[in-house]
Amino acid sequence: MIMAQLASQANVAASRNRFPPGPKGLPVFGMALNIRRDPLEGIRQIAREYGDIVRFHVMTQERILLNHPDLINQVLVIQHSKFHKSELTRRITVRMLGQGLLISEGEFWRRQRRLAQPAFHRSRINDYAATMLEIAQARVSGWRDGEARNIGQEMTSLTLDIAVRTLFGTTLPEEARGVGQAMTFLMRYSLRRQRLPFRIPETWPTPNNRRANRELEFIDSLVYRIISERRAAGNSNHHNDLLALLMGAMDEDGSQMTPQQLHDETMTLFLAGHETTAQMLSWTWYALSQNPQVEARLHEELDGVLGARPMEPADLQRLPYLQAVMNEVLRLFPPAYIMAREVVEPCEVGGYTLRPKSTIIFSQWVMQRDPRFFDDPDTFRPERWLDGLMDRLPAGAYFPFGGGPRRCIGEGFALLEAAIVIATLARRFRFRLAPGAVVIPEPLVTLRPRHGIPMTLHAQN
Repeated sequence: MIMAQLASQANVAASRNRFPPGPKGLPVFGMALNIRRDPLEGIRQIAREYGDIVRFHVMTQERILLNHPDLINQVLVIQHSKFHKSELTRRITVRMLGQGLLISEGEFWRRQRRLAQPAFHRSRINDYAATMLEIAQARVSGWRDGEARNIGQEMTSLTLDIAVRTLFGTTLPEEARGVGQAMTFLMRYSLRRQRLPFRIPETWPTPNNRRANRELEFIDSLVYRIISERRAAGNSNHHNDLLALLMGAMDEDGSQMTPQQLHDETMTLFLAGHETTAQMLSWTWYALSQNPQVEARLHEELDGVLGARPMEPADLQRLPYLQAVMNEVLRLFPPAYIMAREVVEPCEVGGYTLRPKSTIIFSQWVMQRDPRFFDDPDTFRPERWLDGLMDRLPAGAYFPFGGGPRRCIGEGFALLEAAIVIATLARRFRFRLAPGAVVIPEPLVTLRPRHGIPMTLHAQN
């Protein structure tokens, strides 16, 4: 008995010290070239071949890939204090977002979250519904039957207008209409830099570096100008927008956000907030165009519940199929398709001891297409959500907005906005993919259609 116990303890110790299985890849490069060719399928293939926890290298950097809900829940919820946002995440986003909620850590992050939280209470979010509806109706009023439009660009422009109105209580100046193009360039620029085996310093005056600086200055100056105009106007208590709430937010000790903190949080909400919703909406129209039976059932529900009137926040609970469509879009085409964390103190996950500085990654794209948890996982089938699937799934199997204390603060805002836009546009038009168009997911900072989604508009009777 004693010998068996000692052997068992030795096996446990060995398990804690050994590395997880995984591909070796090429000398020096590791798996960098394999993943770069097709990042989405590359990560999915690694998960299929090596299981729930995989170790591989990208150049000289170690990656630990988690592919099971229990392991993901360990990182996001149970042992969340032992992990920070990864250095890779910070390098990609810090120039655009500064030290906003997306990447700040520790007590600073907790304070900023407390200050921002009241702006996202359900009652406050519902107050923005009228603005969301007004902008969606105005946008669609200019569309005509038979027109060809890039629906990806249209959704980016639409959600940008909503973000500016709800965040700043104003409209975009005409010269700021290029924010969407600036964002697309900056995301490609940032991510491609991090995927290169050898990176040219950002300070070198290459064409791409110079353009990145111009685009950043353009967006930065826009945000600072709007904040300055609000400060110059004096008391902003009469404003009912997110900026007014952030400027007036006061912590328990009586302190408020510094100008830099206000800028960083505003940039995070302005850019990250509208970008993720724009991609969710773009993929919604694509999925509906490819699944006319789903589209027909959605129209039937919208007509039956709403009749001829516009959608209101209270209607969302009476539109289960609309919610199912949104859940299914977020499952198959999650705007945030991968997450990364850095170990800050030794911990055990999946029977392995993870060392500080190790980078942990887990992917919504992979996990939410796992046949262990989703039948026929690559098929767009909203009906799967109508029989209580959300309650049956283990934590960590479906996490389009992250999880744990750092779950996206804007989740409720994004879902209400998406529901209102879908309900408004779907009753005016059906969208059909342009003949010959091929839509390819491109994993940038968010999951985008590589060349947009060219579509033809067909007016509803």
